[in-house]
Amino acid sequence: MKKDLRVILSGGGTGGHIYPAIAIANEIKARNPEAKILFVGASDRMEMEKVPQAGYEIKGLWISGIQRKLTLDNLMFPFKLMSSLAKSRKILKEFKPHVVIGTGGFASGPLLKVASSMGIPSLIQEQNSFPGITNKLLAKKADKICAAYEEVKRFFPAEKTVITGNPVRQDLLKIDQNRGKALSHFGLDNEKKVVLVLGGSLGARRINQLVEKNLEKFKQEKLQVIWQTGKLYYEEYKKYNSGVIQTHIFLNEMNLAYSAADVIISRAGAGTISELSIVGKAVLFVPSPNVAEDHQAKNASSVEQKQAALMLKENELEEKFERVFFGLMASEDQQKTLGENIKKLALPNATSKIVDEVEKLIIK
Repeated sequence: MKKDLRVILSGGGTGGHIYPAIAIANEIKARNPEAKILFVGASDRMEMEKVPQAGYEIKGLWISGIQRKLTLDNLMFPFKLMSSLAKSRKILKEFKPHVVIGTGGFASGPLLKVASSMGIPSLIQEQNSFPGITNKLLAKKADKICAAYEEVKRFFPAEKTVITGNPVRQDLLKIDQNRGKALSHFGLDNEKKVVLVLGGSLGARRINQLVEKNLEKFKQEKLQVIWQTGKLYYEEYKKYNSGVIQTHIFLNEMNLAYSAADVIISRAGAGTISELSIVGKAVLFVPSPNVAEDHQAKNASSVEQKQAALMLKENELEEKFERVFFGLMASEDQQKTLGENIKKLALPNATSKIVDEVEKLIIK
């Protein structure tokens, strides 16, 4: 890698775009501590807080997505786009990056478009099995596309696309060794099954309602539940906290939560699926219907088709949850099969492979 290496990363709007970008930045820094790294994000989104917390500088663009209905934001979009293109050009001229990396989200569109027009090498990291609008538009001009799913190859130029997987936390690689420590950490009984419920950092209303409705059934079946309610719903559900039903606003020791779990109920964000593939436990996905282009349902379906997880859409929960979930809890063989199959999908060295591709672009 160049000694005076300068890299711009752009991605945000959600943690699914931000955390992969930070993981890539960390790997670049590990290989080249002198590298100068700058992030570019949307000025009113969570990356403006999360990136500085990770120790990196970030500049904001006045940009947002297009809503599906007529709104003031939609009317403003052409002005935001022109502003973002102009500011992106200014940032690129001043910073003079050797490479620009986009991990999805509104801000990566203008930045990578301008970078391509200026002849600056660019790389896209696509987390989902079905790419978003931004990355579809950028793919033609990008020099390299690092993807997590084979399915995306039908959307992108094959000669530029490499399957690397999604960046994940490296502490997940040793969770099999930590079950005793994990059960002790949460104060759980080794003789009883553990269900881990995940709805994202903010929480998932429908999943929380589902757990609440089935609390008595969980107790009857002698199940222990680690229930991450999320920031938006903790106050509503903390009253259920007890020895066997544990409510958490957030799980800081995520590796221990995974270690303790026998079965996991989860949303189906791309980063979460990548983590769960490494974890190798039986999973029931309840994809969020409120994400762009129904990404989560497509991600979960891709895994389900490989007999590597179960999936229920929100509109199927009333009719099917009890049969599907408690049937899974009663079947050690099904739990084992799903865990083994999802682990086959794991790509634990994704971050390193992505930065390998970045290095190839710089050397060219």
